[in-house]
Amino acid sequence: MAGKTRKVKKAAKAGEDAVFQKRLARHHDELRWLYMELYGNDAMFAELCSQMKEYYDQRNAKLKKLDAEREAAGAWYRKRDMLGMMMYIDNFAGDIKGVSRKLPYLEKCNVNYIHLMPFLDSPKGRSDGGYAVADFRKVKPELGTMEDLADLAEKCHEKGISLCMDFVMNHTSEDHEWAVRARRGEGEYMSRYFFYADPSIPQEYEKTVPQVFPTTAPGNFTYLPELGHYVMTTFYPYQWDLNYRNPRVFNEMMYNFLYLANQGMDIIRIDAVPYIWKEPGTNCRNLPQVHTIVRMMRMIGEIVCPGIVLLGEVVMEPDKVAPYFGTVEKPECHMLYNVTTMATTWNTVATRDIRLLRQQMDIVCALPREYTFLNYLRCHDDIGWGLDYATLSSWGMKEVPHKKYLNDYFQGKTEGSVSRGELYNEDPVTGDARFCGTTASMCGVESAGFEQDEQKMEWAVRKDLMLHAYMFTQSGIPMLYSGDEIGQVNDYTYKEDPDKAPDSRYIHRGKFCWDLTEKISDKDSVQGRIFEGLSALEKIRRTEAVFNADAEVYTKDYSDQSILWVVRRAEGEELHAVFNFSDEGKTVWMPEKAEYTDLVTGRTAEVETVELPGWGFVWMKKGSAES
Repeated sequence: MAGKTRKVKKAAKAGEDAVFQKRLARHHDELRWLYMELYGNDAMFAELCSQMKEYYDQRNAKLKKLDAEREAAGAWYRKRDMLGMMMYIDNFAGDIKGVSRKLPYLEKCNVNYIHLMPFLDSPKGRSDGGYAVADFRKVKPELGTMEDLADLAEKCHEKGISLCMDFVMNHTSEDHEWAVRARRGEGEYMSRYFFYADPSIPQEYEKTVPQVFPTTAPGNFTYLPELGHYVMTTFYPYQWDLNYRNPRVFNEMMYNFLYLANQGMDIIRIDAVPYIWKEPGTNCRNLPQVHTIVRMMRMIGEIVCPGIVLLGEVVMEPDKVAPYFGTVEKPECHMLYNVTTMATTWNTVATRDIRLLRQQMDIVCALPREYTFLNYLRCHDDIGWGLDYATLSSWGMKEVPHKKYLNDYFQGKTEGSVSRGELYNEDPVTGDARFCGTTASMCGVESAGFEQDEQKMEWAVRKDLMLHAYMFTQSGIPMLYSGDEIGQVNDYTYKEDPDKAPDSRYIHRGKFCWDLTEKISDKDSVQGRIFEGLSALEKIRRTEAVFNADAEVYTKDYSDQSILWVVRRAEGEELHAVFNFSDEGKTVWMPEKAEYTDLVTGRTAEVETVELPGWGFVWMKKGSAES
């Protein structure tokens, strides 16, 4: 009997080995060519291949089965029922085990994609919200363990929920073992960062490399007097940039990537992708070698853990973002954030002028339909006003005064503004600043609640739901920020914590208000109106073919500059999604007098005109509900 068992195990192992070899053969030549082009090091490439097999062997049977199912299904992440939510573990549920206990609530929210904000070990007070990683293989002790993470992933998979985490590739914490040893002067580890004793070299970099945080962390280098060297620190002085010109750095970071994938992660968010290759005399952004690295990472994933999706964080203008998809033949990231559209959406809220937003949507709609964007209204970060100022300027809106207008508007300083929030990283010299606040506070829920004005609250809730409906109409995956589903407002208590007080982004990183979830069944409460409204929209989106990922999507010209009109076509059906970005009610003329179904009310009738209240919208499907 024992001999038979051994034979079965041996056969199973041979079958698994054959699967790996087939995947490796599919990518080996291109992977080797790119690796040698970058590093010219045969021994390191051989080590990489050997380690890929090791991590494949360590991947458990359930994950391998999921890989096979996803390989067979194709782009599994593009299903129209995908709905994400991002959250901080401690704010949402205390720790990882707490998230496991809250899975029934997330299911009630229709969420099947959870993005856990940075949870790897990082130093208190010098973590940049968890993006200064001290150990890529250790969870922050207060949040749990790697075993807890793997257990959560397994529970999520049982419920059809995918887990996403941040992989901070560009830098480590100064407390990371490599950095600690580099600070001691160990050459092997100094070579994993950018160390220079000669101050003229950092000075040369500074001539061409923009500053990310000119007020809170000026410059791109930090001087270490105990070592007599400068080290490159693009973001904060405690975040040391990794030197990907060193193949040891690339290999070791890929091993960390595969280790985390083996804990059951489904989506790996690559943080700060454009920055990961540095060259003197350049702006150290979006260099060709970055695309080589991301392409290699994609292939390594497809060899070892093909069920994994790469989500690129590319906070750049549109022409810099799209290249990170790679090509259909040589893909890079599976998904990218729709950053510019998000910022332009809030610009539209403040100006009541949809022209720039429509232009931005036209750019996105013109891209290949295989490209998948992650759409969102708010996230853990600030809003940077990276708009198309060349176009705005041609309309008489100059960059500096326009940014000031936007920041004043969303702080509630402009007459008629209902928004509340705070500036981040304000530069007193240039007047430049970014903005922080929750969706609900920016829509007026906070100010209406403070004033106890029910009419204003009705408008705020309508605006909130309209913006979410608009987000659901875009092609790609919609992502909620934890708390948005219950209209959670700004949390000003961060000012009482000395570790958080200097960083106004914590205004929208407050603890999740579980008390408010008790009101979601009360249709008269703010929480109930928003929660039920979102639930209805989510149900429509996952049941209607017009929301298919491969639908034809385009904007429609309309005479009113406050009306955004989006058309979606799929499987012979046509959706007219019309959004009123103004306080005034509007009468909208349909393209033709015909039979339409209002997907929100379910009513089918012959329609010629539609009445839209201020900040209202309609989803009108041409033909009957059964068509």
